[in-house]
Amino acid sequence: MYVELCSASVSGIEGRIIRIEVDVSEGFPRFDLVGLPDSSVRESVERVRTALRNGGYGFPYKRITVNLSPADLRKVGPVYDLPIALGILACMGRIPLDRLQEGVFLGELSLSGEVRAMHGVLPMAMEAQRSGFKACYVPLENAGEGMVLQGVRMVGVRNLGEAVDLLTGGKPPRIRNGKGKPKDPGHFPDMGEVRGQPVVKRALEIAAAGGHNLLLVGPPGSGKSMLAERMGTILPVPSLEERMELTRIYSVAGKLEEAGVLVSRRPFRAPHQNISAAALLGGGRGAKLGEITLAHQGVLFLDELPEFRRDVLESLRQPMEKGAVTISRVGAVHSYPSRFLLVAAMNPCACGYYPDLKKCGCSLGEVERYQKRISGPFLDRIDMVVEVRPLTFEELARGNGGETSAQVRERVVQARHRQQVRNGVGQERTNGALEAEQVQKHCLLEAAAGRLLEKAFAMHGMSARAYHKVLKVARTIADLDGADAIGERHVAEAVQYRSLDRNCWAKGHVDMEER
Repeated sequence: MYVELCSASVSGIEGRIIRIEVDVSEGFPRFDLVGLPDSSVRESVERVRTALRNGGYGFPYKRITVNLSPADLRKVGPVYDLPIALGILACMGRIPLDRLQEGVFLGELSLSGEVRAMHGVLPMAMEAQRSGFKACYVPLENAGEGMVLQGVRMVGVRNLGEAVDLLTGGKPPRIRNGKGKPKDPGHFPDMGEVRGQPVVKRALEIAAAGGHNLLLVGPPGSGKSMLAERMGTILPVPSLEERMELTRIYSVAGKLEEAGVLVSRRPFRAPHQNISAAALLGGGRGAKLGEITLAHQGVLFLDELPEFRRDVLESLRQPMEKGAVTISRVGAVHSYPSRFLLVAAMNPCACGYYPDLKKCGCSLGEVERYQKRISGPFLDRIDMVVEVRPLTFEELARGNGGETSAQVRERVVQARHRQQVRNGVGQERTNGALEAEQVQKHCLLEAAAGRLLEKAFAMHGMSARAYHKVLKVARTIADLDGADAIGERHVAEAVQYRSLDRNCWAKGHVDMEER
């Protein structure tokens, strides 16, 4: 007897429908699994055989052939256990054939027949929705991920027996809606806890409003990491579409904090300095997601920037510009989203105190060698560079830390709304992501602002990329002020953030030589 039913797989972060053909016929007893399966899929033969026996259904001593289509796509993972078992039971006459045609079946079986939780359910459920299926049978722990989808019914099952009962007329268990609130994360950082540093706070607000990459330079203990950790708290709350996209990414990566609940906060990723390029960008076996994709729609924080390997930092240049990373493998090419806000922090020298001549023990050559670990092309992709100065005793002793994250976020949301209305390309298209043609169209300068930018261009020897970045930052500052055109003071502030990288890399050379 021949039965056909559907399952799904994940290619990159996209779902793909897999057709499973099961044939049980007379002949020498054997179980053949074809369709380019990997070792974990081939092992499903024994899992399915044992789960059927332990579930009390028995196992047919006949010739069983299972084909996974399309045959040119590599099948990975134990997701096909449940549909293969159901297909065999249908061939045995235990399940009505018409019930198998209405849904997509996903799940790993234990030897006792339990259906275990798995990764990547949401993108597979989304593909089932697009393909017109009415139901998606998944492990009960994963069912909440797809509850926000319209047009497809998420059916959670605990074990093989429960799946059979549902297909023969039983009632499904109650599933918690994926829109529900996640568990309380406890204390969350707030900008109001940061004492002093008004210039840096202003830079963080501009970076959040326009999606601009930011580099913090300062001595140890000045608060660079503390400030960076609060960047995510002043970003706009993610929309439902963004939450769906984030949940899809974290579902594939197997990093959902709570099954069945959509990701509600923008991610904050802070990889260690010894991270490899494959771990940062993505790759390795199965083209796994990298840190830049896990930071999509959120913040990627690189602390102690010069301590990262040079090749790792250089590999970020293309994703920082394009907002996506492409991973090429022999069998497939995957494109992962990576539109993150980069916040980096570094000391000005190896000891950390340059140009404070009382504390810094580095020679001029040592300072230059340390700072040259950051290449010019990489630095050119940083929109803003801000110096973080040590706090005075009065600033530390002051009780009030200033505005809260909610107050700053309100201005950021208003600025982003102006960008959305003006750019007309969606809320995710911030000023920092504008293309050259859009910069020319939307970044209109007043006469005095144009003259000031011309002088700054010649004085600082800006590249074409740096020129456009100054315009984008100035556009964001004007948006925060509610101005339609970019004025002279907007350009002056933007140039200050852009010129600090030149000053910081050369600042104090005369003093050091005199020393």
